[in-house]
Amino acid sequence: MLVLSQGCDASVLLDDSEVFASEKNSGPNSNSIRGFEVIDEIKSKLEEACPETVSCADILALAARGSTILSGGPSWELPLGRRDATQASLGGSNNNLPPPNSTVQNLITLFRQQGLDEVDIVSLSGAHTIGMARCSSFKQRLYNQDGNNQPDSTLEGTYYNDLTKVCPETGGDNNVSPLDFASPA
Repeated sequence: MLVLSQGCDASVLLDDSEVFASEKNSGPNSNSIRGFEVIDEIKSKLEEACPETVSCADILALAARGSTILSGGPSWELPLGRRDATQASLGGSNNNLPPPNSTVQNLITLFRQQGLDEVDIVSLSGAHTIGMARCSSFKQRLYNQDGNNQPDSTLEGTYYNDLTKVCPETGGDNNVSPLDFASPA
């Protein structure tokens, strides 16, 4: 959702312009993030009530906290006052956001480059286990994890079977599946 080098500045909400390409089109974000119209609607209503007061970056942070609480997770004090980005960085998004098939070592390396540690990895990984994922982002784990035409041996059997029903070995790359079958989607 964010380019780590810039922080939580809502740059991902910006569309292509004459000056920059949108982060929406980066590899890690392509066919992944959605719900832009929800943020647009919230921002529009807030602008009617209190113009130039609440940033889109704060709306995203509040929505993330709210969805965590609604899904049974913890609540936390959320400082407000973020400023919205005026530019996006497609290159930054491609280079700084880990791909969905990252190894643990790859995640550690990428996070350290941003000044983050293993605790941050666990927090952000947990935040990315609720919702939906396109088959193309995890299909290799089902059919060819280690280049030997075998599934990832760490996948729990029932979960593996549920995923293969949604994501066939050939085709279906744009099918979506819950990231887990217990949390609300």
